[in-house]
Amino acid sequence: MELRQLECFIATCEELHFTRASVKLGITQPSLSHQIKTLEDELGVQLFDRIGKKIAITEAGKILYNQSKLALSNLSNAKEQIEELMQIERGTLSIGALPGELSQLVSSILLDFHNKYPKVRIKVFGVEDIVTRILQNELDLAITILPVGDDRIDSIPLYQERFYFVATKEHAYASRKAIDFNEILHVPIVMFPETHRCRQLIDMTCSSAGLKLDPLIETSSIDSLFELVRSGGGGTVLSKTLIEMYHFDDLVHIPIQGPALCRQVGIVYLRDKYMGKASQGFIQALRAHVKELKQDNQLKQCDHEEQ
Repeated sequence: MELRQLECFIATCEELHFTRASVKLGITQPSLSHQIKTLEDELGVQLFDRIGKKIAITEAGKILYNQSKLALSNLSNAKEQIEELMQIERGTLSIGALPGELSQLVSSILLDFHNKYPKVRIKVFGVEDIVTRILQNELDLAITILPVGDDRIDSIPLYQERFYFVATKEHAYASRKAIDFNEILHVPIVMFPETHRCRQLIDMTCSSAGLKLDPLIETSSIDSLFELVRSGGGGTVLSKTLIEMYHFDDLVHIPIQGPALCRQVGIVYLRDKYMGKASQGFIQALRAHVKELKQDNQLKQCDHEEQ
C-alpha cells in the first residue's frame, strides 16, 4: 500500500467523482482509476460502489478513509516536528473563526504575527462549521464559542462577555438601565439567521427559559443588521465585542437580565494534532492581545459588567 494510492483514494472519497478527483490531484482519470483498482486488489475488497456515473463509499472504504486520514495527519505532524528540530519555521498556518467579530479579533494580530514568523503562510477562514473543519484537519486551530461538545477537540478559554439589547436612542427601551429577557420578545427584533452561532446561543437561552424568539427580520450581514437597527427597523441582541467594534453613537446598548446572556470565547484545536511553533506563537499572541483588551476595558467579564 503506497502513499500515492492513499492520496488518490482520499481525494476520490471526498469528491465522490473520479474526474473531479483526478483534476484535484493533477493526474489523468485512467491513472486515478488504476491506483484505486490496485488498492482494491491488494486489500481484496471493493472500496467504492459504482452505480452508473455515480460512486458511493462502501463500508470497507469508510474504514480505510478514516484510517488513511489519520495516517497522513500523523505523517504531516512528524514532518513538522522534524522541520522544527532543524529550526525551519515555515509552512502554512490555517486559522478558522466564526464570521464577524471573532474573525476581526484574529485579523487584529496578523501583522504582528507575520513580522515574527515571516516565513509562515497564514490562511484565515471565516466559517460557521468550525468543528467539522477541525476534525477534518483543514484548520490548525480556530476561534469559536465554547464549549464545542466533542471529545476529540481541546480548547483554551480566552474570555467571557455579555450580550446587550441594542436599539436607537428613540426606542421605547432606550432609557432603561437593564431589560428583562422576556421584554425583548414584545418588540420588533432584527437578528442573525438560525445558522449563526450567536443566534443559536440566544435561541438556546430562550428555550431554557421557556421563551421563543421570533425576529421580524433576519440577515447574515453585520452591516445590514446595524443599518436596519439604526433606521428604526427594530432592536437587536449583540455581543460586547461587536458593539465596541462598530461603536455607533446613535445607538444605545442595555444589559439583559432575567436571565443574563453570556458566552465564552476560546481557541479550539484537534487533540491529537501536533502544535508547532507557529501555532503556539499564534495562541500566545492572541492570548496577549485579549489580555490587553481586558486591561483597556474593551472586553469585560460577564460577572463584572456594569448593571
